[in-house]
Amino acid sequence: MNEGQTHGKISVVIVDDHPFFRQGLRDVLDAEDDLEVVGEVDDGAQVVDQVSRLQPRVVVMDINLPSLNGLQATRQLKARQPQVQVVMLTAYHDDEQVYHAIQAGASAYFPKDVTPLQLIEAIRQVSRGNYVIGSQVMTPREIKRWLAKEFERFGVIPGEREEKFVPLSPREMEILLLVCRGLSNKEIAYSLGISHQTVKNHMTSILRKLDVEDRTQAAVYALRRGWVRLQDTTGDLSYD
Repeated sequence: MNEGQTHGKISVVIVDDHPFFRQGLRDVLDAEDDLEVVGEVDDGAQVVDQVSRLQPRVVVMDINLPSLNGLQATRQLKARQPQVQVVMLTAYHDDEQVYHAIQAGASAYFPKDVTPLQLIEAIRQVSRGNYVIGSQVMTPREIKRWLAKEFERFGVIPGEREEKFVPLSPREMEILLLVCRGLSNKEIAYSLGISHQTVKNHMTSILRKLDVEDRTQAAVYALRRGWVRLQDTTGDLSYD
């Protein structure tokens, strides 16, 4: 029997960087006879290793995390541990982000004001292989139809341009964080030990992927969605 798969309960790992929130969520889940929290993670970069060790059936994942955001961590996790189901929680909720979360491998998506009853039922549903979006429970076949429909709103035609999707590449995310800290292209180049032109090339790619006009819009886009944490930024946004 793998660690985390005990007593016939649905084993859960909580991923969030706020101890108070983790404790509250643990208390809610552990009060259920069929659920058991087997571990907690506070950093996106630790998710894959910790989940590989604990082998939960479900991960409850915040999007706004240190090191790697929840979408990046989910994509890495599903590539390594496809049997683990992910319930995504976020303070920022819009239809486009729901689409990208499911594309990244999540099985459910909720704002953080979800009721305990909704979250508990979602964990049970995804542990059975279903998907939950809002109040709607879908089978794998139904989620494929949902994704096809949402693709018409938020997807892109392959080859037309790069998919508007997060995660960006690790280097692009690194550059985007420095943009949010107010560094100019030259300062980013110096900080990362790369050429000014390389930074410009990455910025062009970032703007194209996010479908925004300039670096300030890219920073606002990332901050609003929790891809970059506000507490990890300092200073004013720069224009250059």
